[in-house]
Amino acid sequence: MNDDVRKYIYGALTVFLVGVLVWVGIVFVNACGMSLNCSRGNALPETTPIPTLFPATLPAMEADTAPAAASDVCHVAGVDLVGAWVEAGASGTEAFQFEDANGRACEATFEDVKPLFVNANLWYSGSLSCSSCHSVNLAVSPAQLDMSSYEGILAGSRRTDDAPQGTDILGGGTWKSSLLYQFIAETHADIPGHDDALSPGLMINAGTPLPVDVTPTP
Repeated sequence: MNDDVRKYIYGALTVFLVGVLVWVGIVFVNACGMSLNCSRGNALPETTPIPTLFPATLPAMEADTAPAAASDVCHVAGVDLVGAWVEAGASGTEAFQFEDANGRACEATFEDVKPLFVNANLWYSGSLSCSSCHSVNLAVSPAQLDMSSYEGILAGSRRTDDAPQGTDILGGGTWKSSLLYQFIAETHADIPGHDDALSPGLMINAGTPLPVDVTPTP
């Protein structure tokens, strides 16, 4: 091997070694800085992922001990609402008073009562409305009774097209003696739609509470 080949080999080895040393130096400086004790290489202390919180400086919130605001609607059994309306004179426009299931004095009008006669799926799941059978068409309405309007209810049952008044279904203002009460609260197995009493369990939201210093009128 001649001298020129040796020079090339030695030169390549020298360059390689110098490169390795330079690379090691760069890695060391990048990791440890210029300090020989390499404090950056120490293991990190164990920490939780939750950062340290600053001490609270605001006062603690006090629990709200005030009673919740009363509901702005009354809760009453459907049969009791109709009864209160009948006992108060069954007006089509004037307000009547009643006591709801929570013992509150409340006030309502016929517009609160009417849905009980014209809304389906109300008295029980899948029920028809009263007016779906007892309609304005007396020729096909059972008992010739129209439950679709205030005028029809007051006109009563068993009437012909030209008769303005039939049999009173409101008991002359005595609710539990009325035909309407009997067909809502009692079972009539021989009459379609009345084979079960309609009233059990039906609670509705209707009317508005009166001020606490007002009691229902008898």
